[in-house]
Amino acid sequence: MKMNSRVAEVTDRIVERSKETRRRYLEAMAAAASVTPRRQGLGCANRVHGFAACDAHDKDVLRNGDAGCVAIVTAYNDMLSAHQPYERFPELIRATARAAGGVAQVAGGVPAMCDGITQGETGMELSLFSRDVIAMSTAVALSHQTFDAALYLGICDKIVPGMVIAALSFGHLPAVFIPSGPMTSGLSNDARKHLRLKYAEGLISSAELMDGEAKSYHGAGTCTFYGTANTNQMMMEMMGLHLPGSSFVNANTPLRDALTRAAVRRVLTMTALGKEYVPLAQLMDEKVFVNGIVGLLATGGSTNHTIHMVAMAAAAGIKLEWRDFADLASVVPLMVRMYPNGKGDVNDFHAAGGMGFLISELLDAGLMHEDVMTVAGPGMQRYTEVAFLNPAGEASWRIGGSRSEDEKILRPVSDPFDTHGGLQVMGGNLGKAIVKTSAIVMERQTIEGEVRVFHSQEAVQAAFHAGELQRDVIVVVRFQGPKANGMPELHKLVPPLQTVQNHGFKVALVTDGRLSGASGEVLSAIHLTPEAAEGGPIAKLRDGDRVRIDSHTGELMALVDAAEWEARVPVRADLSGLQYGVGRELFSMFRKTVSAPDQGGTIFSELLR
Repeated sequence: MKMNSRVAEVTDRIVERSKETRRRYLEAMAAAASVTPRRQGLGCANRVHGFAACDAHDKDVLRNGDAGCVAIVTAYNDMLSAHQPYERFPELIRATARAAGGVAQVAGGVPAMCDGITQGETGMELSLFSRDVIAMSTAVALSHQTFDAALYLGICDKIVPGMVIAALSFGHLPAVFIPSGPMTSGLSNDARKHLRLKYAEGLISSAELMDGEAKSYHGAGTCTFYGTANTNQMMMEMMGLHLPGSSFVNANTPLRDALTRAAVRRVLTMTALGKEYVPLAQLMDEKVFVNGIVGLLATGGSTNHTIHMVAMAAAAGIKLEWRDFADLASVVPLMVRMYPNGKGDVNDFHAAGGMGFLISELLDAGLMHEDVMTVAGPGMQRYTEVAFLNPAGEASWRIGGSRSEDEKILRPVSDPFDTHGGLQVMGGNLGKAIVKTSAIVMERQTIEGEVRVFHSQEAVQAAFHAGELQRDVIVVVRFQGPKANGMPELHKLVPPLQTVQNHGFKVALVTDGRLSGASGEVLSAIHLTPEAAEGGPIAKLRDGDRVRIDSHTGELMALVDAAEWEARVPVRADLSGLQYGVGRELFSMFRKTVSAPDQGGTIFSELLR
């Protein structure tokens, strides 16, 4: 199929604007590569420190042999459901590596926080910054320079983007990302949403809500709704960093283990010591990042990736801009509806045909690049296949189905849910923002009305409980950007605003904070930049001003007389209370140096200079 002209055009301009930074990056990675094990160039004491605790077999290989040594970087902890399955992965990986003639070692761990736990709490203000901490932690793990390849065990919101950033800094090494898989389906996400709305209105007790939440989040694996964690997994497969069909295989199943073993064997064949060297630096080119954005748009994935993808690409010397997302959204249809954008969950999506069907459709329509390198080999055709467990108990692949098994969840390109991708980039006199259009019904995608301005989630909740929001209203929550307080996700806003909307009022949200993949059904212009803490236009808004949000045209405007608007002085806020407690004082340098959301919300902005 001929490549879609808009996809080709966007790809070409990314290549052109990235020419110099990409060249410098690839030169640095080429200089770091070695056709002999890097550890052999270390001094004797250095090398001994690297294998002193190994068993006799691994010690002999690392001391005398030239077999591949694989670094395991893990986000394991046993508090979070998505990362708990990784507890037993290292031994599985080590045994598989030995059988394949190599060695695997846990090089280091990275922090893995859960936004589900920190929602509405102070800890959420560390969430975005944790991505860059994870990148630095991964770099420390790999800094010993004794490895020939790396396996990355991470799955949730900031963990995968952070690992990708660091993996690209060590892009001379081959890499495979290994998911833990989703938990099995419990109480439906839709039923859980209705319980939350009832609780917000005082119709059920906290005990009843707790019981429903526990039936939904009930076991090991990722949460089953289509938030940032599962968007990560979709994108890793779209970008050829997972083995085909592996993203949504349930945790702790025989096929999940077989796919992990296959990933170990595969990464050992990709090292510079053999004949099939596939360094991550060459694999992750401009076409691969375009494929990732196409997947984001086609599935209505998490808006967090409008930030993460920019930061990830920068680590590869590639310059992405929000207009790239917007232009691709104009031609990539919305093919998937999973909660919060539909009724089904990721297990339903996988059963309906999942990634294999999605990729097959996008390739046939010329909406993604087939001619890329992947961890499974050249080309994306392999990713139209479905993984299964063969009689020997190992992973095999076969051609996937030619149609969706459930068109309420997954549709072909020829009959999408919407002809426009799942998000819109907004612009106007309030700055730039993102709207997740896939979550909003058509008749609510345009709103004009009076604003009510707040400086915290708690203030919004107090106004809701006081009955002050029972009207048509555009709620503005400012001083929530990365420089103000780390740009937390504002999920505590969703139940009250949805409740107001359910009572028949027109409601919208404008904020310089985040809302991400678990956003509700309220029209929300988020990630607004410049942020209020930098004197952005959002800091000029006053109660009673009128604002227009039109996600069809991408218009985000304060309907204030132009002369008056120009003359207004942005409001300042005392942010000193946001600087201490729950570790926030340790992140002061992050708040001072972090870039804007459309520049990746990162402290690594020098990567693109």
